[in-house]
Amino acid sequence: QVQLVESGGGLVQAGGSLRLSCAASGRIFSIDAMGWYRQAPGKQRELVAGITTGGSTNYADSVKGRFTISRDNAKNTVYLQMNSLKPEDTAVYYCNVAQTEGQYGSTWSSYYWGKGTQVTVSS
Repeated sequence: QVQLVESGGGLVQAGGSLRLSCAASGRIFSIDAMGWYRQAPGKQRELVAGITTGGSTNYADSVKGRFTISRDNAKNTVYLQMNSLKPEDTAVYYCNVAQTEGQYGSTWSSYYWGKGTQVTVSS
């Protein structure tokens, strides 16, 4: 199994910044992408930002220009720099890893989740 260790969540005032980190360890074979999702109370979980091994990124429209995702492939770690935070960014943020795994000549995609870290932005 792959274990994800998240850090960096907390309480911040509107306009402030936080930097989330997520390090993957365990049975690492070939990580294809890492990303951050969030889920606010009463809402569905949504993709905030994702990044592939090659560096291709995508962001939710609501965070473009404010959040930046980056990755250290050698350390199997993904970061999310969150600037100009707004109260509507308040949510539990989850790290996700997509990895290609294989056995006996077959390959498949596996997905792993962190336990989540709370981000609260006050007015």
